[in-house]
Amino acid sequence: MQNHHLGVSLKKFEENSALSNFFKILTTSVDEDDKVYITTVKAKMYPVTGFQWHPEKNAFEWGSSAIPHTEDAIQVTQNVANYFISEARKSVNRPPARKVLDNLIYNYKPTYCGKSGKGYDEVYIFSTAAEKPS
Repeated sequence: MQNHHLGVSLKKFEENSALSNFFKILTTSVDEDDKVYITTVKAKMYPVTGFQWHPEKNAFEWGSSAIPHTEDAIQVTQNVANYFISEARKSVNRPPARKVLDNLIYNYKPTYCGKSGKGYDEVYIFSTAAEKPS
């Protein structure tokens, strides 16, 4: 799923030494005007990956016919998730278990919005930073 209106062209990327020295291009796509733009980059020396597309939507969003739900599309979602998890596991940072449990998304209730056609099936609505779930 690609739902962006601005992107970085190959030419602009290559002309910008700060970008081209830091990132390696992994994928490109063609927009509706047949212009090629960069869709996935990975830092050459750091654990940083950037996406100009939505790898999560294939498996979890059903409100738009523009989102592919083919077996291949779902496999892409799973592969990206597995990659992120493998990168996170490389970190030596280990927060205390209580802090992890206190910050899990499962502590909050999503609101179903799929029928309204706003583009997201579920959203989390937080009214204040101090409010805790009941």
